[in-house]
Amino acid sequence: MKITHNTAISIETTFDAAIEKLWQAWTDPALVMKWFGSDPNGKVQKAKLDVRPGGYFEITFNDSDLSEHTCCGVYKDVQEFSRLTFSWTWKSEPGVESFVTLLLHANGNNTLIQFEHANLGAASKHNYLIGWQGAFEKLKLALH
Repeated sequence: MKITHNTAISIETTFDAAIEKLWQAWTDPALVMKWFGSDPNGKVQKAKLDVRPGGYFEITFNDSDLSEHTCCGVYKDVQEFSRLTFSWTWKSEPGVESFVTLLLHANGNNTLIQFEHANLGAASKHNYLIGWQGAFEKLKLALH
């Protein structure tokens, strides 16, 4: 994991799951609801995903302290089982937009994820590295 000039975070990790399962975990609203959000005890309240170039997503989740967060964005590039890119905005921070790139690589029964959340700046109050690390841990648990 690395942070680049405070403007991007990158995470590269391998999941013990087939690439198709990882793709579904990012593109099927029912599966997104099982893992999204950084708080290990947080819960997704709703997930709307229109996974196609130009399609919109919106996900609302609560942390264990019951604070509510809603993120949304537009899918830019969708290549099934391989690449997903989208813009990212918090409802609580209108006008502060960043960009997510997710690359999936099959490795036998495992899947390597190369993840980048870019265009981060001082305007956002969120700690994206800690947030995505927590979300990826929840994703690993949800896949088993």
